[in-house]
Amino acid sequence: MEITSLPAADAAPRSSLLRSGSALSLMTLVSRVLGLLREMTKAALLGTSALSDAFSVAFMIPNLFRRLFAEGSIAAAFIPTLKEYLLKNKTGETVMGQSKSRYDEQTVEFISCMFTFLTFFVSLAVVLGVLLCPLIVPLFSMKAFDETILLTRIMFPFLAFISIAALFQGILNSVHVFTPSGLAPILLNLVTIACAYGLSPFTKNPARAMAVGIIIGGFLEAAIQFPFVWRKGFRFFFTGLGRAVKNPGTRTVLRLIGPTIIGMAAYQLNDLVSTALAGYAGEGVVSSLQYSLRLQELILGVFAVSIGTVLLPDLAEHAKTNRWENYNQRLSQAMDIIALITIPITFFFLAQGETLIRLLFQTRSFNEESVALTYGAFVFHMPGLFFIALNRILAPAFYAQSDSRSPTLAGILSFAVNITLAAVLVRPMRGSGVALALTIASAANTGLLLVFLGRNPRIAVSKALGPAILYAVKLIAFSAFAAVPVFLLGPRFNTFCANLGTGRLIRHGLPLAVEGLGFAAIGIALLLISGDKQIKALRGIFRRKKSG
Repeated sequence: MEITSLPAADAAPRSSLLRSGSALSLMTLVSRVLGLLREMTKAALLGTSALSDAFSVAFMIPNLFRRLFAEGSIAAAFIPTLKEYLLKNKTGETVMGQSKSRYDEQTVEFISCMFTFLTFFVSLAVVLGVLLCPLIVPLFSMKAFDETILLTRIMFPFLAFISIAALFQGILNSVHVFTPSGLAPILLNLVTIACAYGLSPFTKNPARAMAVGIIIGGFLEAAIQFPFVWRKGFRFFFTGLGRAVKNPGTRTVLRLIGPTIIGMAAYQLNDLVSTALAGYAGEGVVSSLQYSLRLQELILGVFAVSIGTVLLPDLAEHAKTNRWENYNQRLSQAMDIIALITIPITFFFLAQGETLIRLLFQTRSFNEESVALTYGAFVFHMPGLFFIALNRILAPAFYAQSDSRSPTLAGILSFAVNITLAAVLVRPMRGSGVALALTIASAANTGLLLVFLGRNPRIAVSKALGPAILYAVKLIAFSAFAAVPVFLLGPRFNTFCANLGTGRLIRHGLPLAVEGLGFAAIGIALLLISGDKQIKALRGIFRRKKSG
């Protein structure tokens, strides 16, 4: 059903999206930094050993199902459907009756049915996952086979906790509440780090201590969001499974989830098959890819995921109310912001990637070979940063229209590209080949999403694509210019800092900070001189905060 009775809103100013995402980005920054500290903890305790590979695979397996059945489905199907229920209530259309909560009975019933269905489904998945571990782990050619099975079984219940947390997040994001979404992963990382150090003396190895931390952290991710859901007036309860499946809203979600699961399966199989291929490339390759991806996800999580999270409810509302001009403007803003963030960062870290890896990870367990393996993957992962971030923005543009088929097809085709290239490149390039395959596949996915988005005559993709390309080219030129001093003077300054002391903060942190500030100063100066629209929006935000 399409809703048209809401009054049309004025086009949101460009600074609105920046302001809406700023608080979430700040909390996500804290979360990602803590996630990085979690990886640093793993690097310090496990390095790139067979045990580290075992933990990486054991955590990846339930995490894959989480992204497949929980987060992706919540974004693609649940939020747009719930948004439609909320808009229907707001317009005063006929409802079945009055509810004690602030929302009508149809909304309460829908949320209750989804809660029941999701709880049953993920509980069943956890039981099957624990039982079938011995059949799954051999796919990765793990040396620490028995330990990988044990770690996987310990962490598989994480799927249930995090799936409920994703449902709570979807409810809150639908009413533009984003703070708990930022707080939840902070707890996960804090608890995992604490358990890694606190429980290691009492377990056979640190990997088991970290696995316990993952379980406790997953539970807390759901627990911290529940009071916010309750405070916003949402009430839900367990229903019969048959009643849950028959609910019209649940059926809508399931209908949308079908193609989404196929697409997400293709996307997640990228990780699964790539990891399996990397497992045959030698000891430590799997872990090095995970460390490299963690650095990439630090940037993606802070900006792309935050903007995508804020963007989806807005796009869904604009699509449901036929405000396509607002829809186009919002999407165009998000794409420009992603380009402004990811392109300069890519250039800087291509120049300073090894310094960053040494600063964050290098310890006795994380030796020179570990640095070389991780840097080799990082160099080929970073050029894909822009495309992966853009995909995080373009996918919600389809989900907001209740179109899950187009990104599904794009995901399947990009999966084919990735696996084909990874299989060809893994032997001559090892982990670097797997990373390069992912970058090329991400670029292909972006192109396909843009083509599919352009099929909707109400979305001005062709009109916006020209200015977007020109803006990206400008940012590439500015970033390349700002990176010249880093390339020319960086090695000398690194040597100078290395002679000042033996600590990592002096040897690697100081040059990274100084050269980063210089790079940023040159880039911002070029943007100000050119009158960049995004910089103007940021200046407007700070001026309003100062005057307020």
